[in-house]
Amino acid sequence: MKPVRRSLAEWLLTAPALLWLAAFFALPTGLILTAAFRPADLHGGLGSGWSLDAVRALADPALLPLAWRTLWLSATATGLCLLLALPAGCCVARLPRRRQGWVLLLMVLPFLTNFLIRVFAWKSLLHPDGALTRCLQDWGLLAADGMLLYHNGAVLAVLIYVHLPFAILPVYAAAEKFDFGLLEAARDLGAGPWRAFWRVLVPGVRGGIAAGALLVFTGCLGQYVVPQLVGGTDQEMLGNRIVQRVFSDRNLPEAAALAGLLLLAVLALLFAQAWRQRRTEQEVEA
Repeated sequence: MKPVRRSLAEWLLTAPALLWLAAFFALPTGLILTAAFRPADLHGGLGSGWSLDAVRALADPALLPLAWRTLWLSATATGLCLLLALPAGCCVARLPRRRQGWVLLLMVLPFLTNFLIRVFAWKSLLHPDGALTRCLQDWGLLAADGMLLYHNGAVLAVLIYVHLPFAILPVYAAAEKFDFGLLEAARDLGAGPWRAFWRVLVPGVRGGIAAGALLVFTGCLGQYVVPQLVGGTDQEMLGNRIVQRVFSDRNLPEAAALAGLLLLAVLALLFAQAWRQRRTEQEVEA
């Protein structure tokens, strides 16, 4: 009877979380995927019956540059965020316990401000009439007609700024459990600083690295505010095209099909990470 009671207690404890996920994630996701196979009506809603027009629209050659820009910006932002997060998270984890909380608070505090306000602040900072642009022009580091806004570099910089905490915190959580004495042991055995870093530290915190990469890449894939405000019309991502289909074109099926495409990309990453983790566990058991 005890195993039955324990199993029942576990189900009761997890039921609220499962219901929450079902109501606010699984059900909306299913509705979006279903809408991708419905026809669009003249009033911006969903027509009756079923249609593959929205799915066929994904083969539009005009979407290929958007998809490529979305992928490489998201991948580059993820890689740069991890390069910054790995030393930052490890350094915070090596601080005394009292100082860790204050440093983490200072890292997260700016991100408690409204998201739009922070992006607008970057737009003001990079504006052609802003102080940063004028200083760079006066110092000869930027051409007189050069701009810091409305190109991929500006989008990439703001994407890194917005998603950096989502990379630092998982790395810090993994580094906090890591035994940094292993680095000293590796150095005593003849390993150089870089070899000890890549062969000992990185594998020791790879769980945090994988979690941070997944969070940052997923967040970047669906971005539309950052490219719209600091990138301009020539630096659109797939998120901008989804917004255009919903509000301007009023074509919900095509917007749902594009959202489903992004969802498939995220699911592919999740399955790849799960497969790699399972393979690693099998190698350890062997």
